[in-house]
Amino acid sequence: MENIVVESFTMDHTKVTAPFVRKCGRIQTPKGDIISKFDLRFTQPNKEAIPTAALHAIEHLMAGFIREELNDVVDLSPMGCRTGFYLILVGDIDKEIVLKALINSLEKVLKADEIPAVNEIQCGNYRDMSLFGAKEYAKGVLEKLK
Repeated sequence: MENIVVESFTMDHTKVTAPFVRKCGRIQTPKGDIISKFDLRFTQPNKEAIPTAALHAIEHLMAGFIREELNDVVDLSPMGCRTGFYLILVGDIDKEIVLKALINSLEKVLKADEIPAVNEIQCGNYRDMSLFGAKEYAKGVLEKLK
């Protein structure tokens, strides 16, 4: 069997301080396109996890807000450990550009009056959302990133 390396498993989670933005992947497709992957870490690994309702709400809010800030977003996905998100973009994007986009997006989370797509047609678990929780985590991350 081929030795597969999962990048996130190679990072020493005890030696990082959250929140942070980290470029954690860059690949070139056979046609020459560049795909960049970022680790948007909100909470300290193995110390705090974002409750699912807050994480889910942040995901719904940021799905649109991050696309208002950055072109060519492929995906924004919550980490299974619930400490942040992965952001995948087309292009070789600089970390500082992503950091600014994250800050702007989290500021929009703080101003949100509602969570988009909170219904059984558009979401597979629409009852598990917390706008209050999303705002609390956004506020905490912003205080540390600024």
